[in-house]
Amino acid sequence: MTLKTIKAYARAVAITFEITLRQNFSDAFIIFAVIVQPMIIAILALWMLRDIGGDIGIFVIVGSGLTGLWSGLLFISGNSITGERWVGTLEGLVASPTPMAVIVFGKNLANVFQSLASMIASYIAVALLFDLRITIEQPWLFAASLLVTVVAFICFGLIMAGLFVINPAFAQFQNGLEFPIYILAGFLFPIAMLPGWTTPISYVLAPYWAAVALHGSATGSVPPAEIGFAWLMMLVFSLVYVLASGRIFRIVLRKARVDATLSMQ
Repeated sequence: MTLKTIKAYARAVAITFEITLRQNFSDAFIIFAVIVQPMIIAILALWMLRDIGGDIGIFVIVGSGLTGLWSGLLFISGNSITGERWVGTLEGLVASPTPMAVIVFGKNLANVFQSLASMIASYIAVALLFDLRITIEQPWLFAASLLVTVVAFICFGLIMAGLFVINPAFAQFQNGLEFPIYILAGFLFPIAMLPGWTTPISYVLAPYWAAVALHGSATGSVPPAEIGFAWLMMLVFSLVYVLASGRIFRIVLRKARVDATLSMQ
């Protein structure tokens, strides 16, 4: 890959990022999923746990922010290509010189970036309604954890977007996948409270390691070595997601160029 090609792909990502953000900020469902819903979760959780004290405030804020990230990934990134099918532009997207994976990467980058606003919204809601002083114990580790989390979620979005195109029926499971991941990934409470047989499932979920890194660095309850291990696991999963998405997008291209079935529902 030449430097000229890299610059062209970067420009395509930047343009896709801007267009996707403009579209998302005009969609009431997306605003609710990534900002309003996490804020409601934070308010309800803190109201129920208000007598516990300690670092419960920052734990709930980080957890509710993660729910916004996952909801954005599931509903927005998952439908990022399906939306192109609905408006009749999917075939043109496949036929363009820019690889579809580059376009989807730009879309997912915008979706995850917008979903990060849920943490800020939750912070403001908690600060105003509960008069809590929220501090991050390890800000540099938290910032690094957030960066690795964004990478892992974007890579996971590549797989979801491709699966939604290959099999439109996959979208039927969207609602059913939202809250189980909240629970299995330990967004709002430790997975130690769950039955033991669910623990291996949590370990193979990148969102779980994101929760470990973000909760641990925000509350200071996890040693830096364990946070580093969570980063490693997220990067490993990211590599797996990228490799798997390459195979998925090849299937998508075959459905368009050989089978001519890409636009069929």
